[in-house]
Amino acid sequence: MDTSFSSETKDAAAHSRGAGRAELAMRTALTLARPIVRWLLRQGVQYGAFVAALKRVFVEVAAEELRRQGRRCTDSALSVLSGVHRKDVRALTQLGRALQRDKPFSPASLVFTRWATDPRWRDPASGRPLRLPRQGEQGSFEALAREVSTDVHPRTLLDELQRLSLVHIDGPWVELVAQSYVPSADEAAMAELLAANGADHLAAAVHNLTTSEPRLLEQSVFASGLSQASAEALGVLARRLWAQDFACMAEQARQRCQADAKPAQPYRMRFGVYYYMEPEASETDAAHARKGSSS
Repeated sequence: MDTSFSSETKDAAAHSRGAGRAELAMRTALTLARPIVRWLLRQGVQYGAFVAALKRVFVEVAAEELRRQGRRCTDSALSVLSGVHRKDVRALTQLGRALQRDKPFSPASLVFTRWATDPRWRDPASGRPLRLPRQGEQGSFEALAREVSTDVHPRTLLDELQRLSLVHIDGPWVELVAQSYVPSADEAAMAELLAANGADHLAAAVHNLTTSEPRLLEQSVFASGLSQASAEALGVLARRLWAQDFACMAEQARQRCQADAKPAQPYRMRFGVYYYMEPEASETDAAHARKGSSS
């Protein structure tokens, strides 16, 4: 029996596999897009505006892929890879404004993290961040702030932490009142955290799906059929577990940053966790959704 394949048959099989992977990627991306679209709609951003802005992202990521492959980043190559029209590619590249994904940590967030995790600034008995005098050369908020930044005045950093509702000022004393750096008083800062945390979470998953390099950590625990009380109790447990892991990882990262003085090839990392709960869709809801999608 002849089991050989012609070049046309091999090409067709390769094309079919490629189309299948593209279809799978598209279905997955649409699922991932749902919470983003929900946020955009709630903020008044409609489809047309988002699609127009998305061109820039396709061009910039295409440029990253070409550089990774060692290929020239021409307008033609960018257009072919991204699918964006060449005239739009030219207009976007001439703007020369790259998206800033890797913004440096703000001094306020660095002060918060050191105060919350460094043993020198925590009570050895309770493990909680120390209540600090506002001023003083040692053991004060002023001293802590100057450890983190010599460019920003301690008073400015204290004002920023207070604005973000992360500290409480009681006369000459300052107390850390938040367990994590979640600046709920600042929508722009929350949006920046969403972009940074969400993008790196997805980047880890995409790395695992598309490269042969060692896999990155990207796991979760899922349970269904829970009562609301149980789901809320597990949420409390998740926060408690994260508080322990956050303190350990932040301290280890601080020590390694101090030890790694200007490495030849610097790396960055992000370690995070999330917890989400919602009512499960009923069979009636699912039926309505199927009927709506087919009408």
